[in-house]
Amino acid sequence: MTDPLAAPARLPTSGSQHQSFLRRGARNLLICQGIAVLIWTMSGDSPQALATVAVYATAIGMPCWFFIDGGRLLVAAWQQRHQPRPVHASGWPGPLWMAACIVGGTALGYSMGSALADQLTGHRSPSLSQQPATLTLSLLIAVAATYFFYSRERLHLAQAAAEAARRLATENQLRLLQSQLEPHMLFNTLANLRVLIGLDPARAQAMLDHLVAYLRATLGASRGGAGGLMQPLAAEFERLADYLALMAIRMGPRLQVQLDLPAALQQCAVPALVLQPLVENAIRHGLEPQPGGGVLQVSAQSEGDQLLLRVCDSGVGLAGRASADDDHPGDGYGTRHVHARLAATYGDRASFMLRAAPDGQPGTWAELRLPLAAMAPPAVAGSPASPT
Repeated sequence: MTDPLAAPARLPTSGSQHQSFLRRGARNLLICQGIAVLIWTMSGDSPQALATVAVYATAIGMPCWFFIDGGRLLVAAWQQRHQPRPVHASGWPGPLWMAACIVGGTALGYSMGSALADQLTGHRSPSLSQQPATLTLSLLIAVAATYFFYSRERLHLAQAAAEAARRLATENQLRLLQSQLEPHMLFNTLANLRVLIGLDPARAQAMLDHLVAYLRATLGASRGGAGGLMQPLAAEFERLADYLALMAIRMGPRLQVQLDLPAALQQCAVPALVLQPLVENAIRHGLEPQPGGGVLQVSAQSEGDQLLLRVCDSGVGLAGRASADDDHPGDGYGTRHVHARLAATYGDRASFMLRAAPDGQPGTWAELRLPLAAMAPPAVAGSPASPT
């Protein structure tokens, strides 16, 4: 049978080890008190005797834990520096070394702890050599407590590994969705550029320049952060501005743009390119079919702990929207893409709604509600989180 102590893993950093060491010490103190109550209950002594039992349980149990846990961390650190093989999970150095730590730590901790308890209570306790049953019981308790701590850390590592795998799968899904969106936008723009080259070469040249600027910004964002999956809202608006400059070349004065981003929200984290498909839909299905064009407004505001993003157009409205890839208005590629991005990134903590403009106004409103969070600083290489 495979020994559970043999599973290799990477050691946590010294800072996380210290925190975890202190947490285990606090739990061990609670275990000592539980053992004291159990021994007192089984002995049937007077209530006054409980204090004496608690002193001995604490004075012996805490040094035993200190020498066992501290010893195995020292052994694991030595292994990490001097041995080529991997160190075991969370600083657990393997069964033979752990057996030595448990036996040595129990003997040393019992001797020191009982001497300290004798000084505090005025009693005189026998040595381990005089009470082999006490030694056996102490070793059994030490093994049980050690396995308890080991099991908790193994469970934490398994949960951390599962969470890391889930994050990786989500990031891969988001990259796939983003890679599908960018060609969709690019093909639409190139088709319009092809038509414009024959009609107005100067405007086609200007449109091509804006396309190059947009693609350069998109490529730069994809190389930063977590593969470009998240970016500050200010960067999202900058990329929208590049895209809208392309559309302005194509539509001329028929397209009127209003971008409203408060300074306080510029560093809010949003999925990259989450607004672009909504803007593209507003132009393609809302404003372009309307002979006089109209106004496109993109805005951001905070509502409690949520970030509200709106893409509003004064176009033909939901009832007038139609395209070859729509089963019904509002169910095209762009909106499906946004739904998928939000579900993969936030689960049920975000929402997307496409609705007619309120109060009888012309056009359509697309609204995103996301958790309000500042953009995290660039990640620094480090170690996994410390086990609890």
